[in-house]
Amino acid sequence: MSDVDTNLVLSGDPRDVLMTAARKAGLPTAEATLIRDGANVIYEMAGGVVARVGPPGSQLVAARQIQASRWLADTGIAVVRAVDDIDQPTVVGTRPVTWWVQLPDHRHATPAELGVVLGRLHALDVPGPPPFPVVDPFEGLIESIDGGAALPEDDRAWLRDLTKQLRTEYLALTPGLPRCVIHGDAWQGNVVVPKAGGAPVLLDLDHVGIGPREWDLVSLTVDYTDFARLTDADYQAFVDAYGGYDMTTWSGYRTLATIRELRWTAFVLGKAKTSTEAAQQVRHRLACLRGEIERPWSWAAF
Repeated sequence: MSDVDTNLVLSGDPRDVLMTAARKAGLPTAEATLIRDGANVIYEMAGGVVARVGPPGSQLVAARQIQASRWLADTGIAVVRAVDDIDQPTVVGTRPVTWWVQLPDHRHATPAELGVVLGRLHALDVPGPPPFPVVDPFEGLIESIDGGAALPEDDRAWLRDLTKQLRTEYLALTPGLPRCVIHGDAWQGNVVVPKAGGAPVLLDLDHVGIGPREWDLVSLTVDYTDFARLTDADYQAFVDAYGGYDMTTWSGYRTLATIRELRWTAFVLGKAKTSTEAAQQVRHRLACLRGEIERPWSWAAF
């Protein structure tokens, strides 16, 4: 690693990482506009390119994003496309940068459109040997909880105990569930529809892997059952578009729903180190998970 790369890792500034990666990849560095600052920091570049700056140490995840995009496109799934003429990912220090073809103006998918896309995805033959990992819903959870200094130790201990309980329940459920190719973080914002017309496009491929279809279906179902963000008609449209499978009738639903909500809580816990609003939101979410606040819940977006 060069001294420049080392300094960039230590600085923690994703824009500096982006500029160095763009020079390595032979792309213009002007006019980089921040789109989103999340687990990946995403920028719009000149020439119709979108850059995703991954977190430190996520080179393998970045490489799997590129692999997933190309494999899914070959199967006929409409998916965000990696730029073809760049060796990807471009690594600066320990941070990978991936380069994507910018999508036309678009909107989030409706519940029915999401159901159609997931139905097609889950119907794909699982390749052998699988090019993707087995999805672990608990990946990184304990590390996030342990690092969540915004919560007192007794609260973090409660979250650890909940994680252990949910893992035991999940391992008891999964042996009887068929495996398929899943997105891993399926919600309406990760499927977008071009406003000028065209097929819905699958985005954010960080978690593509092999796992039970229920892990892809649970996020929207939780929006319906626990947050009242969907009408009865919208949820039924999702169920019908997917093929008639209603997650709420499955005996394991509450286990997967709570795992998903725990992950959403852990994500905000990571932001609570530097954000008073995030710290307040984590305490609110913890109260919900403990049953101190009745559903439907209202959680602020981060």
